[in-house]
Amino acid sequence: MKTGKNILIIAPHPDDEVLGCGGVMAKYAGNGNKVFVLIMTRGTPKLYGHERIENVRREAKAAQRIIGVEETRFLDFPAPELDTVSLAEMARAIEKILKELQINILFLPHNGDIHNDHKVVFNAAMVAARPINNYTVKEIYCFETLSETEWAHPFSNDVFIPNFFVDISDFFQTKIEAMKCFKSQLRDYPSSRSLEALEALSRFRGSTVGYHYAEAFMIIRIIE
Repeated sequence: MKTGKNILIIAPHPDDEVLGCGGVMAKYAGNGNKVFVLIMTRGTPKLYGHERIENVRREAKAAQRIIGVEETRFLDFPAPELDTVSLAEMARAIEKILKELQINILFLPHNGDIHNDHKVVFNAAMVAARPINNYTVKEIYCFETLSETEWAHPFSNDVFIPNFFVDISDFFQTKIEAMKCFKSQLRDYPSSRSLEALEALSRFRGSTVGYHYAEAFMIIRIIE
């Protein structure tokens, strides 16, 4: 990809961005692009407690430092209850950041993910990134999130069908080191939210296109 781009990864929850885009984030940041992360939610205290919420945010910041992220921003929409929030309100919050940071390339969660928060974030971001009013977003991709994407309903509208692959062979270990920061989120294999599963997926995606490790995405829009 061209250098000097502003790239935004929108994650419904902390760690989604590393699971889906950790290698791409490290690669693009290392190649002279500015990589930003927007985490949309703050867990509801009644379910998670304040200390647990703050801890996972600290983990996210530590992971972003390893990857080379320019800036991580947190919004405070309620997880896992995004279906209770106005889509227009979320879209306005995202649009404001897209304009402020002059984002060129956008990575979103897959609309078919089993977690409804992912669907809501995708829909709000697509509204925010409409190609109107001197828009800057020229490329939009969806990433896959282990423990969410692979559990989607087996219907055509929900299936993740990758058509864009990025070689992350030189950056895979960086992704792993970043993911290790999320001690509160990692699980033991054979959980799909384990380091072993993350490596297996990266190897599989790489093998389909002739690389040792790759991340796979769905192209939503490219404007030249």
